[in-house]
Amino acid sequence: MTAAVPELARPPRLRPGDRIAVVAPCGPVPEDRLLPGLDLLRAWDLEPVVAPHVLDVHPEIGHLAGTDRDRARDLTEAYTDPSVAAVICARGGYGAQRTVDLVDWPAIRAAGPKPFVGYSDATVLHEAFAVRAGHATLHGPMVATAAFLTEPRTRESLRATLFEPEAVRTPATGSALVPGRAAGVTLGGCVSLLAAELATPHARPSARGGLLLLEDVGEEPYRLDRILTQLLRSGWLDGVAGIVLGSWEECGPYGEVRAVLADRLGGLGVPVVEEAGFGHRATAPTVPLGVPAVLDADAGTLTLDVPALT
Repeated sequence: MTAAVPELARPPRLRPGDRIAVVAPCGPVPEDRLLPGLDLLRAWDLEPVVAPHVLDVHPEIGHLAGTDRDRARDLTEAYTDPSVAAVICARGGYGAQRTVDLVDWPAIRAAGPKPFVGYSDATVLHEAFAVRAGHATLHGPMVATAAFLTEPRTRESLRATLFEPEAVRTPATGSALVPGRAAGVTLGGCVSLLAAELATPHARPSARGGLLLLEDVGEEPYRLDRILTQLLRSGWLDGVAGIVLGSWEECGPYGEVRAVLADRLGGLGVPVVEEAGFGHRATAPTVPLGVPAVLDADAGTLTLDVPALT
Protein backbone atom coordinates (compact mmCIF):
# COMPACT_ATOMS: atom_id res chain seq x y z
CA MET A 1 0.00 0.00 0.00
CA THR A 2 1.27 3.46 -0.86
CA ALA A 3 2.37 5.50 2.16
CA ALA A 4 0.32 8.52 3.18
CA VAL A 5 1.21 11.97 1.87
CA PRO A 6 4.09 13.10 4.15
CA GLU A 7 4.42 16.38 6.01
CA LEU A 8 7.09 18.52 4.32
CA ALA A 9 9.81 20.86 5.59
CA ARG A 10 8.34 24.33 6.06
CA PRO A 11 10.30 27.39 4.95
CA PRO A 12 11.08 30.33 7.25
CA ARG A 13 8.88 33.41 7.12
CA LEU A 14 10.04 36.58 5.37
CA ARG A 15 11.44 39.66 7.09
CA PRO A 16 11.48 43.27 5.89
CA GLY A 17 14.39 43.85 3.54
CA ASP A 18 14.54 40.25 2.28
CA ARG A 19 15.51 39.59 -1.32
CA ILE A 20 12.85 37.72 -3.33
CA ALA A 21 13.65 36.24 -6.73
CA VAL A 22 11.16 36.40 -9.60
CA VAL A 23 11.38 33.55 -12.13
CA ALA A 24 9.49 32.57 -15.30
CA PRO A 25 9.48 28.75 -15.56
CA CYS A 26 6.35 28.68 -17.72
CA GLY A 27 4.97 31.12 -20.30
CA PRO A 28 6.30 34.49 -21.54
CA VAL A 29 5.96 37.45 -19.20
CA PRO A 30 4.54 40.83 -20.28
CA GLU A 31 6.94 43.54 -19.10
CA ASP A 32 4.08 45.99 -18.59
CA ARG A 33 2.69 43.63 -15.94
CA LEU A 34 6.00 42.61 -14.42
CA LEU A 35 7.17 46.13 -13.56
CA PRO A 36 4.13 47.17 -11.48
CA GLY A 37 4.24 43.77 -9.77
CA LEU A 38 7.82 44.42 -8.72
CA ASP A 39 6.76 47.78 -7.31
CA LEU A 40 4.11 46.07 -5.19
CA LEU A 41 6.76 43.75 -3.75
CA ARG A 42 8.90 46.78 -2.95
CA ALA A 43 5.93 48.28 -1.12
CA TRP A 44 6.18 45.26 1.24
CA ASP A 45 9.79 46.29 1.97
CA LEU A 46 11.12 43.41 -0.11
CA GLU A 47 13.95 43.63 -2.64
CA PRO A 48 12.79 41.86 -5.83
CA VAL A 49 15.53 40.34 -7.98
CA VAL A 50 14.51 39.44 -11.55
CA ALA A 51 16.10 36.25 -12.88
CA PRO A 52 18.13 36.72 -16.09
CA HIS A 53 15.66 35.09 -18.49
CA VAL A 54 12.32 36.28 -17.10
CA LEU A 55 11.53 38.45 -20.11
CA ASP A 56 12.82 35.98 -22.70
CA VAL A 57 10.60 34.38 -25.32
CA HIS A 58 11.58 31.05 -26.85
CA PRO A 59 13.08 31.73 -30.29
CA GLU A 60 10.79 29.24 -32.06
CA ILE A 61 7.94 28.41 -29.66
CA GLY A 62 6.17 31.58 -28.63
CA HIS A 63 4.19 30.13 -25.74
CA LEU A 64 7.38 29.54 -23.72
CA ALA A 65 9.39 32.09 -21.71
CA GLY A 66 12.82 31.33 -23.15
CA THR A 67 14.45 27.96 -23.62
CA ASP A 68 13.77 25.07 -21.29
CA ARG A 69 17.34 25.04 -19.98
CA ASP A 70 17.41 28.78 -19.32
CA ARG A 71 14.12 28.64 -17.42
CA ALA A 72 15.30 25.66 -15.37
CA ARG A 73 18.65 27.32 -14.67
CA ASP A 74 16.94 30.50 -13.48
CA LEU A 75 14.81 28.52 -11.02
CA THR A 76 17.74 26.45 -9.75
CA GLU A 77 20.04 29.43 -9.30
CA ALA A 78 17.38 31.57 -7.63
CA TYR A 79 16.37 28.89 -5.15
CA THR A 80 19.91 27.88 -4.26
CA ASP A 81 21.20 31.46 -3.90
CA PRO A 82 21.73 31.91 -0.14
CA SER A 83 21.01 35.65 -0.45
CA VAL A 84 17.49 34.97 -1.78
CA ALA A 85 14.81 34.41 0.87
CA ALA A 86 11.93 33.36 -1.43
CA VAL A 87 11.11 32.60 -5.06
CA ILE A 88 7.90 33.67 -6.78
CA CYS A 89 6.75 32.90 -10.31
CA ALA A 90 6.01 35.78 -12.66
CA ARG A 91 3.12 33.95 -14.33
CA GLY A 92 1.83 30.52 -15.35
CA GLY A 93 0.78 29.59 -18.86
CA TYR A 94 2.53 26.46 -20.05
CA GLY A 95 6.08 25.18 -19.84
CA ALA A 96 6.75 23.77 -16.36
CA GLN A 97 6.51 20.18 -17.60
CA ARG A 98 9.32 20.95 -20.05
CA THR A 99 11.35 22.63 -17.30
CA VAL A 100 10.91 20.35 -14.31
CA ASP A 101 13.32 17.55 -15.26
CA LEU A 102 16.10 20.06 -16.03
CA VAL A 103 16.02 21.64 -12.57
CA ASP A 104 18.83 20.56 -10.20
CA TRP A 105 16.64 19.00 -7.52
CA PRO A 106 19.50 17.61 -5.39
CA ALA A 107 20.90 21.13 -5.15
CA ILE A 108 17.48 22.52 -4.26
CA ARG A 109 17.00 19.89 -1.56
CA ALA A 110 20.44 20.68 -0.16
CA ALA A 111 19.69 24.41 -0.11
CA GLY A 112 16.86 23.89 2.38
CA PRO A 113 13.29 25.16 2.14
CA LYS A 114 12.35 28.71 1.23
CA PRO A 115 8.94 30.02 0.14
CA PHE A 116 8.11 29.13 -3.46
CA VAL A 117 4.93 30.79 -4.75
CA GLY A 118 2.87 30.08 -7.86
CA TYR A 119 -0.23 28.34 -9.17
CA SER A 120 -1.71 27.04 -12.43
CA ASP A 121 1.12 25.54 -14.53
CA ALA A 122 3.39 25.84 -11.47
CA THR A 123 1.46 22.86 -10.04
CA VAL A 124 4.09 20.68 -11.73
CA LEU A 125 6.78 22.46 -9.72
CA HIS A 126 4.82 22.26 -6.46
CA GLU A 127 4.71 18.49 -6.95
CA ALA A 128 8.42 18.36 -7.70
CA PHE A 129 9.33 20.44 -4.64
CA ALA A 130 7.27 18.00 -2.57
CA VAL A 131 8.46 14.73 -4.07
CA ARG A 132 12.06 15.54 -5.06
CA ALA A 133 13.05 18.10 -2.43
CA GLY A 134 10.68 17.49 0.49
CA HIS A 135 9.82 21.19 0.73
CA ALA A 136 6.42 22.73 1.47
CA THR A 137 5.30 25.45 -0.97
CA LEU A 138 2.60 28.11 -1.40
CA HIS A 139 -0.21 27.96 -3.95
CA GLY A 140 -0.59 31.70 -4.39
CA PRO A 141 -0.67 34.65 -6.79
CA MET A 142 2.13 35.43 -9.22
CA VAL A 143 3.77 38.81 -9.70
CA ALA A 144 2.76 39.60 -13.29
CA THR A 145 -0.86 38.44 -13.10
CA ALA A 146 -4.03 40.50 -12.92
CA ALA A 147 -5.03 39.00 -9.58
CA PHE A 148 -1.82 40.19 -7.92
CA LEU A 149 -1.88 43.58 -9.60
CA THR A 150 -5.54 44.49 -9.08
CA GLU A 151 -6.95 42.58 -6.09
CA PRO A 152 -5.89 43.87 -2.65
CA ARG A 153 -7.41 40.86 -0.84
CA THR A 154 -5.42 38.45 -2.98
CA ARG A 155 -2.21 40.34 -2.28
CA GLU A 156 -2.95 40.62 1.43
CA SER A 157 -3.50 36.87 1.75
CA LEU A 158 -0.05 36.27 0.29
CA ARG A 159 1.60 39.05 2.28
CA ALA A 160 0.15 37.80 5.57
CA THR A 161 1.15 34.21 4.78
CA LEU A 162 4.73 35.27 4.02
CA PHE A 163 5.23 37.64 6.96
CA GLU A 164 2.64 36.66 9.61
CA PRO A 165 1.80 33.00 8.93
CA GLU A 166 0.38 32.39 12.39
CA ALA A 167 -2.41 34.86 11.48
CA VAL A 168 -3.53 32.69 8.53
CA ARG A 169 -4.37 29.37 10.14
CA THR A 170 -7.65 28.98 8.19
CA PRO A 171 -6.56 29.91 4.67
CA ALA A 172 -9.61 28.58 2.82
CA THR A 173 -13.33 28.43 3.56
CA GLY A 174 -16.25 27.16 1.50
CA SER A 175 -19.29 24.96 1.91
CA ALA A 176 -19.91 21.23 2.15
CA LEU A 177 -20.36 19.26 -1.05
CA VAL A 178 -19.93 16.06 0.99
CA PRO A 179 -20.10 16.38 4.80
CA GLY A 180 -17.53 15.05 7.22
CA ARG A 181 -14.20 15.77 8.84
CA ALA A 182 -10.68 14.60 7.96
CA ALA A 183 -7.03 15.29 8.73
CA GLY A 184 -4.02 15.04 6.47
CA VAL A 185 -1.27 16.92 4.68
CA THR A 186 -2.26 19.35 1.94
CA LEU A 187 -1.33 18.76 -1.71
CA GLY A 188 -2.66 19.60 -5.13
CA GLY A 189 -3.28 22.53 -7.43
CA CYS A 190 -4.47 22.62 -11.02
CA VAL A 191 -6.24 19.29 -11.61
CA SER A 192 -5.34 19.03 -15.31
CA LEU A 193 -1.65 19.29 -14.41
CA LEU A 194 -1.98 16.68 -11.68
CA ALA A 195 -3.49 14.30 -14.24
CA ALA A 196 -0.74 15.14 -16.72
CA GLU A 197 1.85 14.07 -14.13
CA LEU A 198 0.57 10.50 -13.99
CA ALA A 199 3.16 7.89 -15.05
CA THR A 200 5.93 10.48 -15.43
CA PRO A 201 9.31 10.02 -13.70
CA HIS A 202 9.22 11.03 -10.01
CA ALA A 203 5.42 11.47 -10.02
CA ARG A 204 3.70 11.23 -6.65
CA PRO A 205 2.30 7.69 -6.48
CA SER A 206 -1.04 8.72 -5.00
CA ALA A 207 -2.91 11.23 -2.86
CA ARG A 208 -3.50 8.58 -0.16
CA GLY A 209 -4.00 10.09 3.28
CA GLY A 210 -3.77 13.67 1.99
CA LEU A 211 -6.09 16.66 1.83
CA LEU A 212 -6.29 17.29 -1.89
CA LEU A 213 -6.81 20.85 -3.19
CA LEU A 214 -8.19 21.04 -6.73
CA GLU A 215 -8.99 23.90 -9.13
CA ASP A 216 -8.66 24.69 -12.83
CA VAL A 217 -9.41 27.17 -15.60
CA GLY A 218 -10.83 26.83 -19.09
CA GLU A 219 -11.76 23.13 -18.80
CA GLU A 220 -15.32 22.43 -19.91
CA PRO A 221 -17.38 20.03 -17.77
CA TYR A 222 -16.80 17.05 -20.07
CA ARG A 223 -13.04 17.66 -19.93
CA LEU A 224 -13.12 17.92 -16.14
CA ASP A 225 -15.05 14.64 -16.18
CA ARG A 226 -12.28 13.06 -18.27
CA ILE A 227 -9.52 14.43 -16.03
CA LEU A 228 -11.17 13.27 -12.80
CA THR A 229 -12.06 9.91 -14.31
CA GLN A 230 -8.41 9.43 -15.27
CA LEU A 231 -7.34 10.15 -11.69
CA LEU A 232 -9.97 7.72 -10.43
CA ARG A 233 -9.14 4.92 -12.90
CA SER A 234 -5.42 5.22 -12.22
CA GLY A 235 -5.99 4.70 -8.50
CA TRP A 236 -4.35 8.02 -7.70
CA LEU A 237 -7.34 9.10 -5.59
CA ASP A 238 -7.56 5.83 -3.63
CA GLY A 239 -7.39 6.55 0.08
CA VAL A 240 -7.45 10.35 -0.19
CA ALA A 241 -8.56 11.75 3.19
CA GLY A 242 -10.53 14.78 1.98
CA ILE A 243 -10.88 17.20 -0.92
CA VAL A 244 -11.05 21.00 -1.10
CA LEU A 245 -12.36 22.50 -4.35
CA GLY A 246 -11.34 26.00 -5.38
CA SER A 247 -12.38 28.06 -8.39
CA TRP A 248 -13.39 26.80 -11.85
CA GLU A 249 -13.02 29.93 -13.94
CA GLU A 250 -14.14 29.66 -17.58
CA CYS A 251 -15.15 26.04 -17.08
CA GLY A 252 -18.82 26.64 -17.89
CA PRO A 253 -21.89 27.21 -15.70
CA TYR A 254 -21.04 26.23 -12.14
CA GLY A 255 -24.15 24.06 -11.88
CA GLU A 256 -22.77 21.84 -14.65
CA VAL A 257 -19.27 21.82 -13.15
CA ARG A 258 -20.68 21.02 -9.72
CA ALA A 259 -22.63 18.06 -11.10
CA VAL A 260 -19.41 16.57 -12.49
CA LEU A 261 -17.48 17.20 -9.26
CA ALA A 262 -20.22 15.63 -7.16
CA ASP A 263 -20.56 12.63 -9.47
CA ARG A 264 -16.84 11.90 -9.77
CA LEU A 265 -15.74 12.74 -6.21
CA GLY A 266 -18.85 12.04 -4.14
CA GLY A 267 -18.37 8.29 -4.32
CA LEU A 268 -14.98 8.40 -2.62
CA GLY A 269 -16.68 8.54 0.77
CA VAL A 270 -14.58 11.45 2.06
CA PRO A 271 -15.48 15.02 3.04
CA VAL A 272 -15.47 17.51 0.18
CA VAL A 273 -15.60 21.29 0.49
CA GLU A 274 -16.56 23.34 -2.58
CA GLU A 275 -16.17 27.00 -3.57
CA ALA A 276 -13.11 27.56 -1.35
CA GLY A 277 -11.97 30.30 -3.73
CA PHE A 278 -8.29 29.53 -4.34
CA GLY A 279 -7.06 29.24 -7.91
CA HIS A 280 -7.60 31.32 -11.02
CA ARG A 281 -10.25 33.59 -9.54
CA ALA A 282 -9.28 37.26 -9.16
CA THR A 283 -9.83 37.21 -5.40
CA ALA A 284 -8.04 34.06 -4.31
CA PRO A 285 -6.43 33.09 -0.99
CA THR A 286 -2.93 31.69 -0.69
CA VAL A 287 -2.99 28.07 0.50
CA PRO A 288 0.04 26.08 1.67
CA LEU A 289 0.94 22.70 0.24
CA GLY A 290 2.75 20.09 2.32
CA VAL A 291 1.35 21.23 5.68
CA PRO A 292 -0.79 19.14 8.09
CA ALA A 293 -4.36 20.41 8.39
CA VAL A 294 -7.93 19.52 9.33
CA LEU A 295 -10.79 19.70 6.85
CA ASP A 296 -14.21 20.26 8.46
CA ALA A 297 -16.67 20.10 5.59
CA ASP A 298 -19.66 20.79 7.82
CA ALA A 299 -18.09 24.11 8.85
CA GLY A 300 -16.57 24.59 5.39
CA THR A 301 -13.08 25.18 6.79
CA LEU A 302 -9.52 24.07 6.09
CA THR A 303 -7.48 24.76 9.24
CA LEU A 304 -3.72 24.31 9.45
CA ASP A 305 -2.21 22.42 12.38
CA VAL A 306 0.84 24.68 12.20
CA PRO A 307 1.58 27.98 10.42
CA ALA A 308 2.53 27.63 6.76
CA LEU A 309 5.98 29.07 7.46
CA THR A 310 8.18 28.79 10.53
